[in-house]
Amino acid sequence: MGIRIALAGNPNSGKTTLFNLLTGSNQYVGNWPGVTVEKKEGKIKNNQDVTLTDLPGIYSLSPYTTEEIVARDYLIDEKPDAIINIVDGTNLERNLYLTTQIIELGIPVVIAINMMDIVNKNGDIIDIEALSGQLLCPVVEISALKGTGIDEVVEMAIEIAKGDPAPIKHNFSGEVEHALAHIEEAVVHDMPPEKQRWYSVKIFEGDKRVIEQLKIPPDVLSHIREDIELAEKELDDDAESIIINERYVYITKITEKCYKKAHKGKLSTSDKIDRVVTSRIFGLPIFAAIMFFVYYIAMQTIGKGATDWVNDVLFGDWIPSLLERFLEPSLPAWLYGLINDGIVAGVGSVLGFVPQLLVLFVMLAILEDCGYMSRVAFVMDRIFRHFGLSGKSFIPMLIGTGCGVPGIMASRTIENEKDRRMTVITTTFIPCSAKLPIIGFIAGALFGGSGLVAASAYFIGVAAIIVSGIMLKKTKRFAGKPSPFVMELPAYHLPTVGTVFHSTWERGWSFIRKALTIILLSTIVLWFLLNFGFENGFGMVEDVDNSLIAKVGNAFSWIFIPLGWGNWKTAVAAVTGLIAKENVVSTFGQLYHFGGELAENGDELWTALSNDFNSFSGGHAALAGYSYLLFNLLCAPCFAAIGAIRREMNSAKWTWFAIGYQCGFAYLISLMVYQFGCLFTGDYKSHIIGLVAAVVALAGMCYFLFRKNKYNENHLLTK
Repeated sequence: MGIRIALAGNPNSGKTTLFNLLTGSNQYVGNWPGVTVEKKEGKIKNNQDVTLTDLPGIYSLSPYTTEEIVARDYLIDEKPDAIINIVDGTNLERNLYLTTQIIELGIPVVIAINMMDIVNKNGDIIDIEALSGQLLCPVVEISALKGTGIDEVVEMAIEIAKGDPAPIKHNFSGEVEHALAHIEEAVVHDMPPEKQRWYSVKIFEGDKRVIEQLKIPPDVLSHIREDIELAEKELDDDAESIIINERYVYITKITEKCYKKAHKGKLSTSDKIDRVVTSRIFGLPIFAAIMFFVYYIAMQTIGKGATDWVNDVLFGDWIPSLLERFLEPSLPAWLYGLINDGIVAGVGSVLGFVPQLLVLFVMLAILEDCGYMSRVAFVMDRIFRHFGLSGKSFIPMLIGTGCGVPGIMASRTIENEKDRRMTVITTTFIPCSAKLPIIGFIAGALFGGSGLVAASAYFIGVAAIIVSGIMLKKTKRFAGKPSPFVMELPAYHLPTVGTVFHSTWERGWSFIRKALTIILLSTIVLWFLLNFGFENGFGMVEDVDNSLIAKVGNAFSWIFIPLGWGNWKTAVAAVTGLIAKENVVSTFGQLYHFGGELAENGDELWTALSNDFNSFSGGHAALAGYSYLLFNLLCAPCFAAIGAIRREMNSAKWTWFAIGYQCGFAYLISLMVYQFGCLFTGDYKSHIIGLVAAVVALAGMCYFLFRKNKYNENHLLTK
């Protein structure tokens, strides 16, 4: 049996970068048994006998979040042969808090001090030998970004994994040690020596999971409780706080001996930058400007040129010409139509946006890797907290910009169940990669490819989350104080090509893979529904309005008339987005390619959509198009994301509530945008019923926003 090594550390300590460096393409990803926390394992590139397990990023081994429970259960129950503890050298004291808990587990540990290049650049000194002597375990300097020290830390981990573990501990104060000695004697004396210390500390802290696991008899529990209460009385604090304080006292002694800051008391470069980018005055405007720039570059400059070429040349000319030349003469008309008018038109219209997406993914990866996106969560926490939300709710939303599924799953970091449910419900309001083709499609067809429209979609998502947070927090099911938000802000650094490429590739390939599977199957089904119907009997139709899909669409399209797009084509496209949001664009690609005559390239497709929106809305194409965009951004997500909501909620009732709220909210926002837009243009007489409905919707929303919160008297809006 090979050697198993666990990789543990704080979030943003460089753990994932190190894991990717060590395993390369030898990774396999799944979920931990029974939970939806991502499990990453891989074989060391230069040693296939060594399996590396990447534990979730955590701050402690206390059972507060699912990640902490998963990491702790793995280390206790699976007991790997060794642990590599990644420590951020620029935040040594904070990171050592987890280290002091890990070394109590009785598993061989090697500590990898990461970001040493930044430590040295700052002129700071970490005495590695002294630190190793204090912690009684090997310590190695590394830089995951530059790849230095990597081989050494692996060799050290393999070496200590082959040895016998020795109990490692540091001493707490006399009162605590007295209580721990009694606990060891009364409860854990039959355990292996290396496990006794950790279990004793957890019992002292009152860890319910450990106490339940050990099934301590009531009389024994009562006896040791007397010793714990005595320590609490002597130290004038509760047991858990005592242990936390004792750890930091110990850590402070270590850092005083091993860590010297060159500019103690002076602001670092990162601190100076943060005084501006995270300030109360400039933080939000800077974030808005950066996101506008990102979307402008992706949608209107570099990305647009490449997308135009893919749409107009590759899928608009080259591929159809090749199919016409080589396949049309030898295939039945229906099969050729399926390939050209169905698959190429449908899938091609989605793949045409890949260049824009890749540019966007590159820029987002750069922002993440340099450390800025961590600051965004801090900035948004300051805003969210005013509305009863936590900055922890913004972390899933940041993740959701790539895909809603991991974004929803990331809500498990929120301890408060009410906050977690609200985050699950609202996370998909942020545009994910699957919605970006819709944004690009509407912006290109109706707004000249405006980057402002694309950026507005992102900020409307944030606004929808804030508005929803205010309203939901004033209901009994969601009332309460927001979860506390603590996050380590990594030092700014130049992003690495490898990390940016890896992040872009993961997101980009996920999008392409979906286009080649789910969307491909959807386009085939849609082609049959589009080309078959009742026209002088059942069979292939010449008029698209006689198709099966047209009949289905006409049955419910009237629902969307007040939103400005009550036509069966737009209604059908919106509904197909429930399978995968990219299907909205692929559906239009097929609808406007029916018979191979209407829209042969991207420009013609956009013109056809613009003309239809203009006719649907009586000359308000832009308003109707923006209403359509908002509905598709805010309504229920794709089936995969709905499945993730079901798993995280663990309740069919809550899942249906989430879907109902998302669709209802999307409908009302789209209704108000279109109807009030028509009012401001002077065309309201023909929309009087819809306008009245919009006024009622606005009044109802204002009532929920500004009514007194009887469940939380401290809410900002009740003051």
